[in-house]
Amino acid sequence: MKKIDLIAVGRLKKGPLHDLAEEYQKRIQWPLTIHEIESKYKDSDNTQDDEARRILTLLKDDAFIIVLDERGGGLKSLDFAQTLESLKTSGERYIQFILGGADGVTDEVRDRANLLLSFGQQTWPHLLARVMLLEQVYRAQQILKGHPYHRE
Repeated sequence: MKKIDLIAVGRLKKGPLHDLAEEYQKRIQWPLTIHEIESKYKDSDNTQDDEARRILTLLKDDAFIIVLDERGGGLKSLDFAQTLESLKTSGERYIQFILGGADGVTDEVRDRANLLLSFGQQTWPHLLARVMLLEQVYRAQQILKGHPYHRE
């Protein structure tokens, strides 16, 4: 895999979540770019559509797109690692993860997904979900390297 993009709605402001996200970004050895999107709108009717437009402009035609969505299936960490390894060995150039805002993503964004992924049945704040995703990417990296991090 040549590159991982994380397209996320919202900006992580200085604080514990920001610090934790930075820590995982430093640990991830795969090429990783984070694109933060903020809507210009404050009302929910226009916000989600604006977020979708901004997300869609960043999607690459040759990317494998994983959307975090409550409708998606859950993966155990080992299965997530194996999924990333399979993508890497199958020649995927890009993996793009999409994390929507408080209202999730539109059907148009969801329809672009090659995989819908869920972190379970609970609802997580989208900024916390970003940290959780970064941790899972790091964990997958360590699993694939045979490092015992995933057993700690």
